Amino acid sequence: MVVSVARENSRRAAVKNALERHKVYVTAQRFSGGSYSARVLVDGEAYWVDEFRLSQLKQGLSPAELELTPAIDD
Repeated sequence: MVVSVARENSRRAAVKNALERHKVYVTAQRFSGGSYSARVLVDGEAYWVDEFRLSQLKQGLSPAELELTPAIDD
């Protein structure tokens, strides 16, 4: 009984962590001169990021933690 309660608590914690993460949507991609950049949408705000920053966003870091500035639309 104790094992099943602990297992259920860990599952609930995992779901809570997943729901608290920012959803990251890639809306555009650019490949130029061997470099990659992606335009992503996070919490309603667009950002241009490189591959490393994109992976950090997908791991759960926020744009504020990465000191990203919103993309300016042309």
